[in-house]
Amino acid sequence: MGVTHSTFTLERRYPVPVERVFEAWAQPEARKRWMASGAEHSQDFTVGGLETVKGADGEGRPLTYEARYAEIVPNERIVTTSTLRTGDVLSTASVTSVEFQSEGDETVLVLTEHGMYVPGQEKPEWREQGTAQQLDALTNEFKEA
Repeated sequence: MGVTHSTFTLERRYPVPVERVFEAWAQPEARKRWMASGAEHSQDFTVGGLETVKGADGEGRPLTYEARYAEIVPNERIVTTSTLRTGDVLSTASVTSVEFQSEGDETVLVLTEHGMYVPGQEKPEWREQGTAQQLDALTNEFKEA
């Protein structure tokens, strides 16, 4: 069985201006809350910078996600290349774009990921579901205190 190649696109609408959504992506404290809750997280939000999330899967195996920022256009677009490893074994390699579009007082976020999934590791539908849950959790960043 060979490497599986898959692409998915997710769209979300947030009830705040683009600048607030982009900031929630760019600020390490905010990003950890909605993307890496309960995990070890570091983020260098610069072109060429690295974001790392270390946690565990449901079976307790160590997971490491690393993303390198290939492009950052403030309030417009973020492009990353990333890997996910289970222990020392590569599970996925991906290229992801996140686009921020203003519609009045709201933001439409469009995330597209092109992934390669190693046999016996992660599946495209698992990755899409996990990413969708993270984007849904991002909504909590915009609730009034």
